[in-house]
Amino acid sequence: MKVFMLMAGSGPLVILTSHTSIEDPVVLEKLAAKGLDKFLCYDVPLDLAKERYGGHFTVVANDLHETDDLRVLDYNGERAFRLFTFTELGSPIVHEPPAEPKTAVA
Repeated sequence: MKVFMLMAGSGPLVILTSHTSIEDPVVLEKLAAKGLDKFLCYDVPLDLAKERYGGHFTVVANDLHETDDLRVLDYNGERAFRLFTFTELGSPIVHEPPAEPKTAVA
């Protein structure tokens, strides 16, 4: 089980998944289906997430199944951002879709 904090256009979001990497194609496909195709991702230590979220973590983790392998642990960006320091999270993983040609708008 892994915990990731995503910094996306809509703000911070913390997810819980049974996949070992945010770069797993299945995870990326599920995130893209929710409009999250460009983000910075931080790996949140599992024990730290359990400590900071307490009972809420347990409820979300118990609802994680093989067929539903990605759950939102925290969609409140302000709270998620306050709960962890960057030094606790380490270096970000950068993900964005392949570049498409840009056109100028007149």
